[in-house]
Amino acid sequence: MVYRRPPTATRRACLGMMMAMPFLARSAFAAPVSIDFDQLYGKVGVLGLEFSDLVKQQAGRIVTMQGFMAPPLKAEATFFVLTEIPMALCPFCSSDADWPDNIVVVYLDRKQTFVQPSARIAVTGRLEMGSWTDPDTGFVSLLRLRDAAYSVV
Repeated sequence: MVYRRPPTATRRACLGMMMAMPFLARSAFAAPVSIDFDQLYGKVGVLGLEFSDLVKQQAGRIVTMQGFMAPPLKAEATFFVLTEIPMALCPFCSSDADWPDNIVVVYLDRKQTFVQPSARIAVTGRLEMGSWTDPDTGFVSLLRLRDAAYSVV
């Protein structure tokens, strides 16, 4: 059997992958990007709110946000609304056209004990953007954190 060296292009590709591996390993374990409420939307367009470039770049990725838990609709819910300021009532709206720019729906990865609406919390989850109607509740949302968990700050 005769050994043949791979073509130059293949050797370059392998070398490029080997050089990129330390970067790829670091980025896989990088801390989640923190997003503030004032970074969620860019300008108001003809169709209403437009997502910011940051939200578009982080869609599908794990992010962290801080805010307040709006009072849940029921104690055993596996979701809640994260708000920029403490709220006494749940801020769900009837349509995404009325969606406030300072709330995000949070779907938990497991049941957690809800906290008082005045307690500041940090939430980490996978960011989803775009209009979506929850098939179980009928609630409409523009932004969501999925597979999320939270802790009091």
